[in-house]
Amino acid sequence: MTNAPNTPDAPLPPLTVAVLGPGGVGGLLAALLSRSGHRVICLAAEETARTLRTDGIQVRSALFGDFTASVEAETVLREPVDACLITVKATALDAALTRIPPTALGDALLVPFLNGVEHPALLRARYSPDRVAPSVIRVESTRLAPGLIEHGSPFAEIDLTGAKVPRPRLEALAEALTAAGPATRVLDDETTALWAKMSFLAPLALLTTRYGLPLGETRIRHREELASLVAETVAVSRACGAPADPARTLARYDTFPPATRSSMQRDAEAGRPLELDAIGGALLRAADRHGVPVPVTARVVRELRESAGGR
Repeated sequence: MTNAPNTPDAPLPPLTVAVLGPGGVGGLLAALLSRSGHRVICLAAEETARTLRTDGIQVRSALFGDFTASVEAETVLREPVDACLITVKATALDAALTRIPPTALGDALLVPFLNGVEHPALLRARYSPDRVAPSVIRVESTRLAPGLIEHGSPFAEIDLTGAKVPRPRLEALAEALTAAGPATRVLDDETTALWAKMSFLAPLALLTTRYGLPLGETRIRHREELASLVAETVAVSRACGAPADPARTLARYDTFPPATRSSMQRDAEAGRPLELDAIGGALLRAADRHGVPVPVTARVVRELRESAGGR
């Protein structure tokens, strides 16, 4: 990234951004950044990389419009970049990280958009700790096929964090992302940002997947159970140092379209591996560390593990 000064009215120069895992979230961000004038290198398996090189990424979105964006694509990162967005599922993280050798990253920011709260420690053990910027994205976006992305939510919001990351680096990336489309802000408290999403996501993912129902039916037919999951998750969040409000979380569920399904539920329906350990397992481990009782969460996670088998 250039260190040249920028006047208040001058835009930042284009960035070079790698995207590890150009699926629903990664493909959307890659396409938006490319359309905005940035150089984007998608990192994926050879078959997917070949498709992206030839056809680019096609996006269908009521919010951002329907468009096709050209991107570069490789199986492994071979050159320094300004930022590397990690948008794979937690179940694929270990294998995917072989595509970004630490020596190839240079001074790049490593920006994981993963569910859960345990991945930052893993990444900091493998890469430069002062370049890992754990972040949160709120969006519903699905890969229908390699290079074909359907963005279904009427929003796309990003919180960038990173306790040890230089603030100007985060702000420059936030400016680029906001200009590309997603409303992006930089937050000071990494723990609060990650647990704010966890407090909302865990009850939603666990319960919709447990009963195989969309959110609308879940919040009506299993309201008491949903409220218990929210209360337990909020208690763990507070024990970890992140404030949370159970009433506000429940109210948010009521504002979502009835047909909303969690990504874990979609994975279960498609027979894909579940992020059960990254979400439910991480929640139980945090509860155990802090001595917080979570009987409903423990039961639902146990039932999901039994039903998921090896997934």
